[in-house]
Amino acid sequence: MAKVYEALRRAEEERKRRAGDETSPAAPLDVSPAVAPPRVKRPSMLGSLLSRGGRRRAEPGGAAEVNKRRISLIQPDSYVAEQFRALRGRIDAIAAERSIKTVVVTSAFQGEGKTTASVNLAAVTALSLGRKVLLIDCDLRKPKVHASLGVQPQTGLAEVLQGESTFEEAICKVDGAEFDVLPVRSRPSNPSELLGSKEMRRVIEDASALYDRVILDSPAALGLPDVKAISEFSDGVVIVVRADFTSQQEVEALLEILDRDRILGLVLNGANVDQARYGYAKA
Repeated sequence: MAKVYEALRRAEEERKRRAGDETSPAAPLDVSPAVAPPRVKRPSMLGSLLSRGGRRRAEPGGAAEVNKRRISLIQPDSYVAEQFRALRGRIDAIAAERSIKTVVVTSAFQGEGKTTASVNLAAVTALSLGRKVLLIDCDLRKPKVHASLGVQPQTGLAEVLQGESTFEEAICKVDGAEFDVLPVRSRPSNPSELLGSKEMRRVIEDASALYDRVILDSPAALGLPDVKAISEFSDGVVIVVRADFTSQQEVEALLEILDRDRILGLVLNGANVDQARYGYAKA
């Protein structure tokens, strides 16, 4: 995360420069300011992508959007699937140094791609030999995991937390996937209280005992207390930000909400990249 923090710091310097704040450290005593080369501030790639053009509308739903959320299942050899393998590799590298069994995936606002990241991260993580993976939909307000995976739950997380169903009864198998899902069926009137309850902690503990890796698709973080509670029950957090959508200030606000020691990395979604530069071109 040091690189992310450094990128955010450089982006903030660029913002101040554009606003007319040219304050910089004093030149060393043995260098004449008159002949010293001018200091050129270059915006970081992350800062530029986040700040460019203001916020655009979130993409609409539909079959195309649903397919995109599960692209690692439909096109496991695609460029996008490889990027989620890279994310899995980063988490595994950190897990070699400390225990990471439960990972929360969140974003500042809805429409940034957190469910897409959750589903695809679960899919590529389950490809590891001998690894059991569970994806939990923790968004009790606007759940999308069940629709993304074609699951029709008879019970779900809310029923488990309210004592109306057992953990085992709520687990669903996903056709064509190697991981299990704990979906959302009903939307309770008190989602924040349920997600911050001792029952939720127990669900995560039970899942950790039965699975090698648990991915939790959380609600959007800003304006809601849900993510703070869920993240404190987990081992790590992955933040999803969307290019041309999430502002620099919103990322900083999100970092203030979460425990920075638990942050595993940041996913930049929606950035235009030259895929041929970063992978093998197909003949």
